Amino acid sequence: QEEKKQLTLKVEELERKLESTSAQNIEFLQVIAKREESIHQCQLRLEEKSRECSSLARQMEMAIEDAKRQVEQARERAVSRERAVQSKMLDLETHLSRNKAELNQLHRSKEDAERRYESRLQDLRDRLEQSESTNRSMQNYVQFLKSSYDNVF
Repeated sequence: QEEKKQLTLKVEELERKLESTSAQNIEFLQVIAKREESIHQCQLRLEEKSRECSSLARQMEMAIEDAKRQVEQARERAVSRERAVQSKMLDLETHLSRNKAELNQLHRSKEDAERRYESRLQDLRDRLEQSESTNRSMQNYVQFLKSSYDNVF
């Protein structure tokens, strides 16, 4: 009977420990559920930011392509005009001074266009650098979330 009594006490003590452990498990499961929800929300925000970055990158690529096209068109126009001027110079000796003035004007226009395009190109480079910085920042944040999640478990 004494042995039975001791075994009964042990069983009761183990049942209390089991109840305490079950309560702790429930608390841990609640904490995990909250953290998983938080991680889910963070992932949704990250996906949204990724879509924004992709959109901005596409816009930037289109702007760069447009700038390249405009530079090429301006160059082609300048080359075409220069050829026309050279042809006129050979054919029309009497209009030499007028053609020189026109050529000088073309050079000034070309330089002005190059300055504008250089400025626009620099703006695009600055925007690219800012986008890359944002991307790095988001990657660091994802790493932070991963390490935080790993530390939880």
